[in-house]
Amino acid sequence: MDVVEIEEEISQGKRFEFGKNWTAFLSMLNEERISIAKNSLKEMLQTESLEGKTFLDIGSGSGLFSLSARMLGATVTSFDYDPASVACAQTLRNKYFPGDNSWTIHHGSVLDPEFLKGLQTFNIVYSWGVLHHTGEMWQAFENVIPTVGKEGSLFIAIYNDEGSKSEFWLKVKKIYCSSAVGKLAVCSLFFPYYTLQAMITSFTKKRNVFSEYRKNRGMSITHDWHDWLGGLPFEVGSVEKIRTFFEARGFELANLKTINGAGNNEFVFRRVSS
Repeated sequence: MDVVEIEEEISQGKRFEFGKNWTAFLSMLNEERISIAKNSLKEMLQTESLEGKTFLDIGSGSGLFSLSARMLGATVTSFDYDPASVACAQTLRNKYFPGDNSWTIHHGSVLDPEFLKGLQTFNIVYSWGVLHHTGEMWQAFENVIPTVGKEGSLFIAIYNDEGSKSEFWLKVKKIYCSSAVGKLAVCSLFFPYYTLQAMITSFTKKRNVFSEYRKNRGMSITHDWHDWLGGLPFEVGSVEKIRTFFEARGFELANLKTINGAGNNEFVFRRVSS
């Protein structure tokens, strides 16, 4: 997908401006957020170091997790369909690893088999909150499988299937992406609600929800609100369906973190057969 196609889909209300959102997020990236992101990788992959490992970041977004993997010692390959997101990864590489040959960045799509064939296989393939935004989630699942090396790991996060609630959120996202007026309407309704909800939780449970949020993978609560409210394309999958899909293709579930409600279920699968 090239820049013109992306802009056409955005203008037609079919796609959220993910790259623009990630570019804005980089302005608040700091050492604390980077440290939290590294820890989240170590926790789910159940390791303290990625030294000697190869790491593929599919849909690298802000580039934060490519950066984290590189800091943990991995040789990293990043790619994203959105040129603005590609630029984000390049910005971080230039800042933290200038001239580094162990971090390669591409413009490409997980839905492009020819592009993927040009990549090697990897010890770790990572795609957090990306494949459900491709418009062809199950095909994207199929496409990532050949990139996972022998006994390699696949770490993905996919929106939880909530049935009719997920259908409601799809409608909200379509309104958000329909026009500037639609975006304003959705944000005017949900941002005050989310803010009030967070304030009440902070007061009743005596903890600061806003400051705590960045401890979840080092992310930004307001940028994630935009991503959630406007993130098109949008698909969901149940834990059982996703688990069955990958187990039928030679993987076993090595780690799982589920969510009760809207949001992402996190899976780490390990390849056990070709």
